Amino acid sequence: MSTFWSIWVSVIVLGTVFGCWWLLYATRKSQTTDVETEKTVGHSFDGIEEYDNPLPKWWFYLYLSTCVFALGYLALYPGLGNFNGLLNWTSTNQWEAEVAAADEKYGEIYAQYGQTPVVELAQDEDALKIGQRLFANNCSVCHGSAARGQVGFPNLTDDDWLWGGTPEAILQTLHNGRMGNMPAKGVMPNMTNEQVDQVVNYVLSFSGREKDAAAAEAGKAVFAQGCVACHGPEGKGIEAMGAPNLTDNVWLYGSNYEWIKETVLHGRQNEMPAQSGRLSSDQIQILAAYVYSLSN
Repeated sequence: MSTFWSIWVSVIVLGTVFGCWWLLYATRKSQTTDVETEKTVGHSFDGIEEYDNPLPKWWFYLYLSTCVFALGYLALYPGLGNFNGLLNWTSTNQWEAEVAAADEKYGEIYAQYGQTPVVELAQDEDALKIGQRLFANNCSVCHGSAARGQVGFPNLTDDDWLWGGTPEAILQTLHNGRMGNMPAKGVMPNMTNEQVDQVVNYVLSFSGREKDAAAAEAGKAVFAQGCVACHGPEGKGIEAMGAPNLTDNVWLYGSNYEWIKETVLHGRQNEMPAQSGRLSSDQIQILAAYVYSLSN
């Protein structure tokens, strides 16, 4: 935060606190006694007048205490621009301390499971319970709490894998992440709209859903030129490249004509973030076992 904005925030925060304090005393200036009187504030509404009586002492002192508390809090904790507070507290420091405490408490358990092969861990109910919580905290935002995925995020409970579903492939994915990139119009950037229609019909023909048989037949040559490099000559995909199988009717971005046309025209980009650095190797081993168990 720049110095200007730091000062701006500090002025607003302190101005609010002292403004509240001033408002309290300003409303008491006309009250020379704490005894209730018949004096009114001088206005009425529908014949109803408001007495100009002092605030209850308990309420008055409670209000003052909130102002004092606010100033004490701002002195100890961040709240005034770039000032970190006398305690030098930050959410990052607290998080790191909590992680360190958790590592000390659960580190031995993770280490024990971390030395166990994924296939064996996938049969351990206690390990799977830990893996389920790791999945819920780190993976469910994309893949869903039941790991069934959603548009653009793979279903992890079936046997259809972009990069392979072996323990080694899953570990590789979790450790290093994956970068998916379907270029617009494949490797044929000069593909015309007519050719796009043809190749979409050809892809639909793999599952007998083409709209135009003649276009599908013409699309075979377009597919061979623009799509074979990644999806293979039979459209079965290449795991080493993360290119999906187009013949099994399992779709990441939708399977109808419009969705496939959108994919061909504009491409798709997606990223599976690396978990190394966020999770320990032992935790990744347990998480991999849980993911592996979902389809095995």
